[in-house]
Amino acid sequence: MRRLIRWAIILGVLGLVGWGVSAQVAYWKDASKVTFREGEVVRGKIVAVVNSTGPVKPVQAVSVGSVVSGPIEAIFVDFNDEVKKGQLLARVDQRLYAAGVARDKAALATRKAEVDQARAKLQQAKNDEVRAKALRAENKTFISDTELDQFIFNRMSLEALVAVAETTVQQAKANLDTSEANLEYTLIKSPVDGIIIDRKIDPGQTMAAQFQTPELFIVAPDLRKEMHVFASVDETDIGLIRDAQQTGQPVRFTVDAYPDDLFEGKIFQIRKNSTTTQNVVTYPVVVTAPNPDLKLLPGMTASISFQVGKVSNVLKIPNAALRFYPQPKQVRPEDRKLLEGKTPAANDNDDQKEATRSAQEKAELRRQRNRRHLWILDGEFLRAVEVITGLNDSHYTELLSGDMQEGQKLVVGIQPRN
Repeated sequence: MRRLIRWAIILGVLGLVGWGVSAQVAYWKDASKVTFREGEVVRGKIVAVVNSTGPVKPVQAVSVGSVVSGPIEAIFVDFNDEVKKGQLLARVDQRLYAAGVARDKAALATRKAEVDQARAKLQQAKNDEVRAKALRAENKTFISDTELDQFIFNRMSLEALVAVAETTVQQAKANLDTSEANLEYTLIKSPVDGIIIDRKIDPGQTMAAQFQTPELFIVAPDLRKEMHVFASVDETDIGLIRDAQQTGQPVRFTVDAYPDDLFEGKIFQIRKNSTTTQNVVTYPVVVTAPNPDLKLLPGMTASISFQVGKVSNVLKIPNAALRFYPQPKQVRPEDRKLLEGKTPAANDNDDQKEATRSAQEKAELRRQRNRRHLWILDGEFLRAVEVITGLNDSHYTELLSGDMQEGQKLVVGIQPRN
């Protein structure tokens, strides 16, 4: 009897131990089980964009300078004033230039008087020559050959003197024109209709224009009509930007001054003068935008989105599903070959592989870059589904083809353990 009780106790203890071990194994199995996060295939529109930043500038900024030197006598405009073409902006002290005009006028009058004097002497010489020839025709003994030559050459000399005097008149007239032009240059006028966006002088300031033209004002025409935004676009996106320009895709941007306002423009120009900074090549892209309310001011920084494509009513998949990369043990055996050679350890030499690939291989890989694999739950494992993708935005990617239906669940990540 005691033996039976002893064996019963032993068997009971062993049963309790076995139950505890199995419970512990089940607990750790459940604790180590991976819980996947899932997304959903939905239908809607996708707007693909290329983002950039750049300064806002006027379409044209006309620099107004001074050709003449001297102190600024008066300024008639200020910052932000709207001016018309030919409007007086400032005046340089005119006293020296007015005196120069008066001097050259007097010099011109003197030269004209000298011409009149030379012409009078020439006329007298011509009359003397005519009389001398008449006397010689009457009697050769009245005027000798030498005397006749003197009359002829005196007339020729005075004709040359008249020509010289007339040339000096032209020279004096040119000097007067120069002095009058310099006097006119003391009146600084606007060359275009526009708005004064910068004023770099003050009354009383002296300018020296001998070596270079000093800049006095900057006038921006047509600020209300349009403004330009200069974006720097990476070389990898220039092809997309060019296609967007050819298809007339819009450009939208914001500025910090009006964070709630969305401005819209269009691609005006893709310039070919590239800039290289730390081995990154960018190209300037000029965007034109209307500015009727003058909200866009020169120097503002714009955050720009170039629309490079748009599709509506298409199936789209979460971008997180494309970024998800499972471990081989999480994938059903027949799909594990898709992961061969693509583990993170195998990607360590991708840069070296890329450097050894031919141009043809690189082009082929780029053509196949839209062929991807997504993962869906199939029992305890993940099953791969091959798809071809299209346009993408910040959240979704267009599904061009693949065994996917609207509302289907996709694995987008692993749920972290609590």
